[in-house]
Amino acid sequence: MPAANDRHDAIVIGSGPNGLAAAIRLAQAGRRVTIHEAADRPGGGLRSIEATLPGFIHDVCAAVHPLAAASPYFGRLPLAEHGLRWIEPPLPLAHPLDDGTAVALDRSIAATAAALGPDGPAYRRLMEPLARDAPRLLPALLAPLRPWSLTPATARFAASGLQPAASFARRTFATTRTRALFAGLAAHSVLPLAAPTSAAYGLLLGLLGHVVGWPIAAGGSQTIADALASLFTALGGAIGLERRITNIAELPPDGIRLFDLDPSQVASIAQDVLPAAFRRRLARHRYGAAAFKIDWALSTPVPWTAAACRRAGTLHLGGTLDEIEASERAVNDGACPERPFVIVAQPSLFDPTRAPAGKQTLWAYCHVPLGAAVDMTARIEDQIERFAPGFRDRILDRRVWPPLALERWNPNDVAGAIDGGARDLPALLAEIMSLRSPYATPDPTIFICSASTPPGGGAHGMCGFHAAETALRTANRR
Repeated sequence: MPAANDRHDAIVIGSGPNGLAAAIRLAQAGRRVTIHEAADRPGGGLRSIEATLPGFIHDVCAAVHPLAAASPYFGRLPLAEHGLRWIEPPLPLAHPLDDGTAVALDRSIAATAAALGPDGPAYRRLMEPLARDAPRLLPALLAPLRPWSLTPATARFAASGLQPAASFARRTFATTRTRALFAGLAAHSVLPLAAPTSAAYGLLLGLLGHVVGWPIAAGGSQTIADALASLFTALGGAIGLERRITNIAELPPDGIRLFDLDPSQVASIAQDVLPAAFRRRLARHRYGAAAFKIDWALSTPVPWTAAACRRAGTLHLGGTLDEIEASERAVNDGACPERPFVIVAQPSLFDPTRAPAGKQTLWAYCHVPLGAAVDMTARIEDQIERFAPGFRDRILDRRVWPPLALERWNPNDVAGAIDGGARDLPALLAEIMSLRSPYATPDPTIFICSASTPPGGGAHGMCGFHAAETALRTANRR
């Protein structure tokens, strides 16, 4: 790809999905853009490597991409022409239970509801209006929340989504199976399930499963970053790899400067030009829980007891709503749960490029407190063995990623936090009521476009898109 050069009027620091999206938007607007990336490849959390044995390709961070598939900005880009191909497993999600069965999320709302027994009608009443609203709802949810964001579609979503997931599930559904399914979806919030707004994550992820699926990228998540980088360079942009910026003085003093970095890194790099009060505000940025992740190379597919698990790209391991609620509550209280809620992806079942013939890769993580030093390997593998007896016998190799290892790989994952920052009720209220753009700084040339800005974590690129739009409007006024 073209190297960075001195002919630019916009610079992006960091090449995660948001940095790449911001750079593409600026290039589309006619700006001469250079990306500076500290690593040897673009991508940030969109990286795929041989983490265990030769020929076994593992996604280091993000692995399953409903938000990328739903991204309003990515949907406008010709990424297929630059090598991106989505693979959609037969089932987006399966949630095994101790009776040997699994409750599944199907692309079809009707099919999902039909398998939920007495909860089928309630599920349809909940999800069908959201699916009808999706063309208006998803762009609103993937943008900064403002008072004028309230529309009939977002109001319907908020009526349920602002509730705690646990109480919402118990009130809405009668059966253990459906409550468990919703609890697993909501636990992606990295919030305790008794927290207000946690239900919104269950609704959103369930809706995405029906509207766009939960796809994986053929060849690994790295191919998303590679497609974005290829499009960017085709637009005339330049990427400088292994180029770590440590001080704002290393950058030209004019033009647009966007940071796809954690707020603490922005405060450090720009300390000579940003006011002390604003730097203190950046230092107060709050994070959610951390992740403890494991990659495995396996000799065979996972021997799941429930047949549905062998057709699903993603699995939620945690049993009942009560169990999942207890696991996430323990993390919020600063403890590492004995029986963690575990999110699993098995991409090689559907993408044979990920492992040698006949072999498999597996990806999983659970939530732990920020920076936790407890080794969760046995606890995670116990949860898999619980629903797939004989799993450990299939392990050829594993690579363990505790929270601080994730941070070393991607400094934006501060202390292992993979969500970019807490998206709880106080954060959302502050976002709605703020008079300041979440991307702007007191310096009219400096903007923040990382997942620490709205709409938060996920490989959707919308933080970068909205930050670039803000930067362009600001530049046009100057």
